[in-house]
Amino acid sequence: MIDEHFIPTQTLCSQYNIEISFVDALNRMGLIQIEIIEETQFIHQDQLGDLEKIIRLHYELNVNLEGIDVVFNLLEKEREIRKELTALQNRLRLYENE
Repeated sequence: MIDEHFIPTQTLCSQYNIEISFVDALNRMGLIQIEIIEETQFIHQDQLGDLEKIIRLHYELNVNLEGIDVVFNLLEKEREIRKELTALQNRLRLYENE
């Protein structure tokens, strides 16, 4: 039985009007993860937001796949830095309250 949280890539390609080869390229680059269940490719619904961002970057802004990879890596680094900043601010508050 297929988990209801997985969406067939063929359905997504039809819905977003993109080629299956584009999704395969994203998978090869590690930008999205494709699960193969019973010889059918699926994408978990948690990845839909990223897929939509990638589609907009590629088709509307003409950013190539390598550029998209750089953008996503920079966004991940920004998230890490924000988490670290928050942790440091919390530690600083502890010393300020003493």
